[in-house]
Amino acid sequence: MINIDELKKKIIYRSNYRGTKEMDNLLSAFTKKYINSLHENDLIDLEKLLNIDDTNLYNFYNGFKTDFEFENNKINQLYKNFDYSQK
Repeated sequence: MINIDELKKKIIYRSNYRGTKEMDNLLSAFTKKYINSLHENDLIDLEKLLNIDDTNLYNFYNGFKTDFEFENNKINQLYKNFDYSQK
């Protein structure tokens, strides 16, 4: 059984401490916007997304070529279409 509150804490921490300030800002804004509306499976997918390196996350978000095959799921689509300027 997954502890949802612990998973959310882990996701929030991981989204805030990426390594680059730009990705910290982007991923923390994305997480903050959606985390409380996500179901368990979506939270698991979000955790998987946050385990991908910053370069591939940046490239995927901006429509550039990635070295990683992103799954076609709700979280990845939300991330890809996230409007950081509307945070």
